[in-house]
Amino acid sequence: MAEFADRLVVATTSEGKLREIRDALRPTALRVTSLSDLGWRRDIPETGSTFEENAIIKAQTVCDESGLAALADDSGLEVDDLEGRPGVQSSRFAGPDADDDDRNRELVRLLREAGGEPPWPAQYRCVLAYAQPGAEPVTFEGVCRGAIVPDARGSGGFGYDPHFLLPDRDVTVGEVSLAEKQAISHRGEALRRFVRWIQDRQGARS
Repeated sequence: MAEFADRLVVATTSEGKLREIRDALRPTALRVTSLSDLGWRRDIPETGSTFEENAIIKAQTVCDESGLAALADDSGLEVDDLEGRPGVQSSRFAGPDADDDDRNRELVRLLREAGGEPPWPAQYRCVLAYAQPGAEPVTFEGVCRGAIVPDARGSGGFGYDPHFLLPDRDVTVGEVSLAEKQAISHRGEALRRFVRWIQDRQGARS
């Protein structure tokens, strides 16, 4: 791989994702920069058909245009009764102007129409892609199994978190702290794998 980078751009405009990623990267020596720090204003088209493809597109685009190493996440919800939907469309399946409440209402509506009984089995999936100048992108994946409940519970997290039940604990992700979410979430798992990979390389240079 090319000379390892000390500075990293987190290629997201989601404040929730940025907060989780910054928190997870604290054990590393990376200097973390956001897209807003760079004055980045435009959306990156997510034209891939998988989380991995979209994560690589975003990381490589930011890396190429900024000249800096970039970390991008693509993640979403896969519901068993909806044959894996909304999947890569998780942030867009209720329409381009939909907010979290709109998406959650649409999700519950579709699940009720599908005819199954709640809670509906589902999983969160996350793929992180790391790109730096002169090297091929590297990816890291995490999955969190759970179920969807029809009524929101808790005000923490973002996205589908208040509807995503952790059955073994009988709480939704919206009801747990950021530290607890990092310990069990799909993004937390992918970030831990990335952090171990980073620390191995930082240790090799010391």
